[in-house]
Amino acid sequence: MITLKLPLTDEEFMRIASENEEWWFESTKDGELVIMPPTGGNTGRRNSKITTQLELWNSVNNLGEAFDSSTMFVLPNGARRSPDAAWIKRDRWNNLSLEQQDKFPPLCPDFVIELVSPSDSIEQLQQKMQEYLENGAVLGWLIDPTTRRVEVYRHGHNKEILESPITLSGEDVLPGFILNLQPIY
Repeated sequence: MITLKLPLTDEEFMRIASENEEWWFESTKDGELVIMPPTGGNTGRRNSKITTQLELWNSVNNLGEAFDSSTMFVLPNGARRSPDAAWIKRDRWNNLSLEQQDKFPPLCPDFVIELVSPSDSIEQLQQKMQEYLENGAVLGWLIDPTTRRVEVYRHGHNKEILESPITLSGEDVLPGFILNLQPIY
């Protein structure tokens, strides 16, 4: 991962991202450009299994919108972030204009998942999870498939660490959602 100090407009950011499709980009609240390599096979496979489970739950319950790792959100603090999976309550999504929905939605998801990959720094992901909470996320999971450790982040609470859980509950944020971790490990 490479970080550059370049304050960019949304248009400049989108141009750089579209001209360099082999890389993933985010930017911090201070405008630093974060360049990440694309995911490897196992990370992509795991991301797919996570997103599929979230979307299947969402299609049955129809309480909001689910997003995959290619979706960029502009957080209230100005950071541009792409969680590995995300979900937004229906009313919050519907409050955005069509133009806002088509571009980088200007809000923080209610729920986020970050999956640790071999190229990730756990400390940077932990900071990212904290940033999501500070910007409006209610629930977040940081999943490390190698150690089978999950950090659960809840708004207004201390981080909870789970060792080798088999499932995770969406609690009252995603009622009835249970993520099966067995295919992700």
